[in-house]
Amino acid sequence: MITSAKDNRVFVYEVSGLRQSDATDLNGYPIRNSSSIFVKVPFSRLNEQTRRITRLGGTIVDVRPLNASTEG
Repeated sequence: MITSAKDNRVFVYEVSGLRQSDATDLNGYPIRNSSSIFVKVPFSRLNEQTRRITRLGGTIVDVRPLNASTEG
């Protein structure tokens, strides 16, 4: 199987508004109402993760490639 560069890309979602609940307890990280959380998402799961965050009541604030350089 041939994989392309886009298959290996990872993105970081900045998410706010998630509440700790039975559904979010299944996550591997705690959720605080007072701040954003950052979630690494492989390219192949972007749509799935977007729907999941929305279903859990979160708002996606930013999406960027994991390897994005910051320019001052």
